[in-house]
Amino acid sequence: MSTPQPTSIRPPRLAEVETRINPYLPILEKQRRALREQGFPDVGRRVAALEALARAIGAYADELVQAVQADFGHRSPHETLASEVLGALAEIRLTKGKIKGWAKPKRPPLFSGLPGGRIYYQPKGVVGIMGAWNYPVMLVLSPLIGAISAGNHVMIKPPDMTPRTAEVLQRMLGQIFDESYVAVITGDVQAAIDFSALPFDHLMYTGNTEIGRRVMMAAARNLTPVTLELGGKSPSVITDDYPLDKAAARILLGKGVNAGQTCIAPDYVLISRHRQQAFVEAWTKAVSQRYPTLADNPDVTWIVNERHFNRIQALIEDARAKGAQVLQINPAQETIPAGKRIIPMTVITEVSDDMRVMQEEIFGPILPIRAVDSMPEALAYVKDRPRPLALYYFDEDRARAEQVMAETISGGACVNDTVVHLANFNMPFGGSGDSGAGAYHGFWGFSEFSHKKSVQFQSRWFSPGEWVTKPYPAKAYDYMKRAVAFLSR
Repeated sequence: MSTPQPTSIRPPRLAEVETRINPYLPILEKQRRALREQGFPDVGRRVAALEALARAIGAYADELVQAVQADFGHRSPHETLASEVLGALAEIRLTKGKIKGWAKPKRPPLFSGLPGGRIYYQPKGVVGIMGAWNYPVMLVLSPLIGAISAGNHVMIKPPDMTPRTAEVLQRMLGQIFDESYVAVITGDVQAAIDFSALPFDHLMYTGNTEIGRRVMMAAARNLTPVTLELGGKSPSVITDDYPLDKAAARILLGKGVNAGQTCIAPDYVLISRHRQQAFVEAWTKAVSQRYPTLADNPDVTWIVNERHFNRIQALIEDARAKGAQVLQINPAQETIPAGKRIIPMTVITEVSDDMRVMQEEIFGPILPIRAVDSMPEALAYVKDRPRPLALYYFDEDRARAEQVMAETISGGACVNDTVVHLANFNMPFGGSGDSGAGAYHGFWGFSEFSHKKSVQFQSRWFSPGEWVTKPYPAKAYDYMKRAVAFLSR
């Protein structure tokens, strides 16, 4: 049966004509029609939507934790509740009380140009959101919060690798929102391809860099603006005077959560050669205290599926085959039963750049350590590589840390800690270069999903247009030349 042709809201773009068979186009047109007929949601409706979302998250909290658990095989329920449920609720609480102020037209700075200017934050229209499997709840709900706060209608494609969580999200959101306002599309890779080809007014994708490139190419056909939250190899740089036990504990926070399956997890360590062995000892002690057992430890998260499990094992074997030293930290010396996708925290030394662990985003419980002869060498190593999503710098010298933050480019950074910058919803979260484009969270999500429209109100008593109702004065050019000389000094 052919796909019914929706009522046209506006002249179709070229790619719309080419993708009329897209099975999700009727939903997109339904949302556009709702926007045309109902107008953009006002602040009251946006706040009400976020409050309804918060109540639904609270009601579904246990079911969401269980669904994520089932999709991973096992995932620490503490980590799921903290990162997926409480994180979303905290962002809603921060956002809903500030939308009114954010949405008010803003005056540009005084003396910045002609008087009477206003900047309007308007919804972009229909926003598409493509989530990622490593945090299948939060990486859908957090951009949804930003898109709703900005007044948009939203279509969501949860990741296909976590289908149970996607089903719960679809049911939860379907109970509180009409499809013309928020719609959830589930399905496999082909569904994601069809989704990314839709002519959204804005599209956000979270995931790996290579798929991000494909999503951006699909969006380019429709001239759809995109937000990309990708990943990369986020380094940890430890200076010579920083306590190693403290560095190990704080790096473990980022590397241990979700078994390292986090886009901003510390990917590798740069440390002076003479401190490398001492750090390995501090790391082994920290890991052993945090995970004294593995096989039946409820705090140990499994690798999400067999394919990724085999991929991580292959990274370890590739490094070992090329001369690296591999240490797997298994304090109880357990044999991991077959079928449990648990990989002990693995530290790799004597690494070289031809090893896959130094070329690919690891996304698992492996920590390569690259020894350097000086801190300038470590920083040069970071600067010579694609911009990471996060940079972690450990140094007791505040002035030196400030200088490093000014001289390096990364999506975000922490000084003397890891990953905690993600939890500050008053700061933008996003990448740069290969690690992404755009940013969101709190006001920055509201801004990312808003169109900033400049409007000039002219006084009834004065308009620059009145200057040109007659021929230019003879000396006008000379006056402007004097202005050029003054302003260019």
